[in-house]
Amino acid sequence: MNKFEAALQGDAAILLDGGLATQLESMGYDLDNALWSARLLESSPRAVITAHRAYLDAGADCIVSASYQASRPGFMSTGKTAAQADALIVSAIELAKTARMEFLEDNPEVTRSPLVAASVGPYGAAMHDGSEYTGIYSASANELRHFHADRLRLLDQSGADVMAVETIPNITEATVLSELLAEVDTPAWVSFCCRDSSSLSDGTPIAAAAALFAGHTRVLAVGINCSPPEYIVDLIESVKLAASDKAIVVYPNSGETYHVADNGWSGHTCDFDSDFNVVAWRAAGAKLIGGCCRTGPGDIAAMRKLL
Repeated sequence: MNKFEAALQGDAAILLDGGLATQLESMGYDLDNALWSARLLESSPRAVITAHRAYLDAGADCIVSASYQASRPGFMSTGKTAAQADALIVSAIELAKTARMEFLEDNPEVTRSPLVAASVGPYGAAMHDGSEYTGIYSASANELRHFHADRLRLLDQSGADVMAVETIPNITEATVLSELLAEVDTPAWVSFCCRDSSSLSDGTPIAAAAALFAGHTRVLAVGINCSPPEYIVDLIESVKLAASDKAIVVYPNSGETYHVADNGWSGHTCDFDSDFNVVAWRAAGAKLIGGCCRTGPGDIAAMRKLL
């Protein structure tokens, strides 16, 4: 039994971190780039460690690596070889593990060892066109399989405690991932990007997507991320019915809408005191709870108190 499996068997909720890019931008780093946070894996690795550390200091039980937008094609488009690209992808997990080690060294009274999750972002993230929020892809199932297979093999061997397969916006990609994840050794969670209280970004009922992972041998948790917080309770209920043997993971965004043209956000920012109702999410059945885009260490600290 690995650390993630053991944590799932405990009684307490597992508090995830918040938006890594959000924290890096608050530290002054410009992420308006096709590689987003992953560009700092080479140029500013200490910044990534510092951002992870901010969430650990806020009380997070799990930090998610800076590999969300990292891909072999993405790095090779900047002049890297395939081997160099692969090394940078794996370095994201090493930086997260370094942050964990430094946190434990500085806090010897802490008995819990935080989890390190290897982020596996969707195809749309690597396209840097916002398609992870729409679910509209031009790629075929075979192209998606080719995109994900090599990176999953790398991250499966990285020493992460769990693979966070996140922001999956359409049923085709979910189907491909259900097949590929059956072949990994590292346990995983899968979380979907949703446009309303019942559907993935592409309009597929979340129940249909979650059902792909019912009984899955390596996917131990299923849920929702980077979706408006007001939809979470209803989405939890749908996931519970479709994949009743899985833990539930939820980490919504601030409720705003992302615009790829200017790397900006618009719309209404939720009231974290009322809209980020982590107590209700926990009561509805969520085991892993955190924040996504536009949430920061202060929000995670507040969630720690509530949980």
